[in-house]
Amino acid sequence: MAKTRPDGSASGGRPALSNKHRATLEAIFEKPTRADIPWPSIVALFSALDAEIAQGRGSRIRIALQGRRAVFHEPHPERITDKGAVEDVRGFLDAIGVRP
Repeated sequence: MAKTRPDGSASGGRPALSNKHRATLEAIFEKPTRADIPWPSIVALFSALDAEIAQGRGSRIRIALQGRRAVFHEPHPERITDKGAVEDVRGFLDAIGVRP
């Protein structure tokens, strides 16, 4: 994880993450892929990373982060993210250089 600077931001221009956000990030990158990560925790991680989050049509959530965009499907009626969605989130974060 990136070191925190005195101004509260992390090295590399990323904001500092709370312990809960770091735990969510680590869970996303765990192998084998987990299927028990609450969707609100993933959205909170995106928010902590200063992503732009917008509700799309239906269960779609649009994320804009570091000049890249992605669309994810919010799980319903359960609030737990399945393995496929976790892998999609992991791929997006990995592509923009966000790793635990």
